[in-house]
Amino acid sequence: MTGQQYVGIDQDKNEGLTHLGRIVRDAWVFGILPETETCSGWSGAEMQVLYEKVHNAWEPYAHLPSRLPDDLRERHSRLYSQAIEEAKKKGWDTDLTDED
Repeated sequence: MTGQQYVGIDQDKNEGLTHLGRIVRDAWVFGILPETETCSGWSGAEMQVLYEKVHNAWEPYAHLPSRLPDDLRERHSRLYSQAIEEAKKKGWDTDLTDED
């Protein structure tokens, strides 16, 4: 993303189920950002700072959703389930191919 700006989770491919989209969605899970913040136009440096905050928020839970407290696990499940459902409606194929 050098010299580029993030398009925003709402414009990211596959409903934001990308590396950068997951950072934004996890920031929502942990309350680092409000769910209304799409990060549209954020620089690579801003996304790196957000990544570091999200990474630190995950550390006490070994980066595993199953280890999140109930409220965070429920928010994680809701946010990711919605994204996956919408992406599948738009043709996202979750099956791996030989190229994956």
